[in-house]
Amino acid sequence: MSRLLSRYAEAIYWMARYIERAENLARILDVNETFSRDSRGWQNWQSILQLYRDEERFSELHEEADADRVLYFYTLDQSNPTSIISVVNAARANARTLRPLISTEMWIQLNIFSNTIRRLKREELTEPRLARFCNSVKEACQTHTGITEGTFYRDEGWFFYQIGRCIERADQTTRLLDVKYHLLLPKEESVGSPFDVSQWNAVLRSAAGYHAFRRVYPSGLNQNAVGSFLLFHSQFPRSVRACVREIDTRLTELRSRYRLKGGSKALEELDELCAALDETNMDEVVSRGLHEFIDWIQVRLIRTHAELGTAFFGYPSMPASDAAD
Repeated sequence: MSRLLSRYAEAIYWMARYIERAENLARILDVNETFSRDSRGWQNWQSILQLYRDEERFSELHEEADADRVLYFYTLDQSNPTSIISVVNAARANARTLRPLISTEMWIQLNIFSNTIRRLKREELTEPRLARFCNSVKEACQTHTGITEGTFYRDEGWFFYQIGRCIERADQTTRLLDVKYHLLLPKEESVGSPFDVSQWNAVLRSAAGYHAFRRVYPSGLNQNAVGSFLLFHSQFPRSVRACVREIDTRLTELRSRYRLKGGSKALEELDELCAALDETNMDEVVSRGLHEFIDWIQVRLIRTHAELGTAFFGYPSMPASDAAD
């Protein structure tokens, strides 16, 4: 790939990831607000920090993880690179780089989206108004996706967009499962309780999977069913298996259609992921350890991202010690 094409490919890839990240974060904040009204509300907000591994960064700025501080941190705090305003601004910056390649409609919509969030004030995002803000973010991200689907030219850039979006989705789904299983429910006797069920309900809704889940499991809601659905169900587009399969398909087609030589190491990581997701069931995962299995998936997603960066975006190669882990 030429240096110019590499720059565009990287911008397209990251634009897709940032938009997907903004939508996922809005879903998580919206659902979590509902479940922060009980006696364990503090812990629920703390779990958002744990989900994104932001405890240290947050504690440098705030003494307590209450609703107001966590909401600001993840919505309008531009010093936090994982906040909605930061990732939307990053998506817009990448879109600016892509102005010769993207439609006017894509640019205008993303520009308006970014400017709208910039004009918001902290007091406008208190808990009673949070749902409206989160809905507006989700709708703007979905509008972007729709405009992209309808206007983006189907060349190499289209494949990088799809790959970026699916890597981000798979990563977010594994994080959701991990934080619920290990951090939100520390007491074994609570398993199966109404509170436990409500939390698994929240996980599904955060992944936009509640109604799809009910089509597969009309009655009953437990950790094995939800975990199996979000990890292995190939017909749910946000499941890890569906996302990994899509990445593998898009990367294979990208290489064959445009005769690109790079990406073989990324495909090796994806092949290993696909095999594990095809051949493993939830009972095996629970017996071996859900956290360990999710950690294994996340490591391979990180490696896939790194190998894509080396092959197509000019990133340095992974250190041999990291590649061998």
